[in-house]
Amino acid sequence: MKGAQAEDRAAAFLSGLGRVVLARNYRIPGGEIDVISREPGGTLVFTEVRQRRSARFGSAAESVTPRKLALMQRAALTYLTRELGRDDLPCRLEVLTIDGSARDGTLSLHAVE
Repeated sequence: MKGAQAEDRAAAFLSGLGRVVLARNYRIPGGEIDVISREPGGTLVFTEVRQRRSARFGSAAESVTPRKLALMQRAALTYLTRELGRDDLPCRLEVLTIDGSARDGTLSLHAVE
C-alpha cells in the first residue's frame, strides 16, 4: 500500500484535532475517500490525503485534479446516502497534503470550495 504511511499519519493528525475517524479508504466504483471523520460539533469531513516526497513534479496539493475532486464529491454523497441514509447532513471536503516523507514531511490542510 503505497500511501498507507501517509494515511496513517493523516488519521492520527485528524484525531489530534479532536475528530473521530469513522472510516478509511471508503470505496465506490470510480472513487474513494481516504479518511472520513466527524468533528466535535458533528460536521462530517471527507479527506483526500496526498503525499509527495519531492517537488520534482509539483507539490502534493498540485496533484489534486478537478476530476479527483468530482469523484471525491460523488463518493461522499454515496457515503451519506448509503451508510447514513441521508444527504442533508453538515459536511465538507478537504485535502490533507504532506510534502516530503510520509513520516515527517510538512503537513497542511486545504479546504475544498
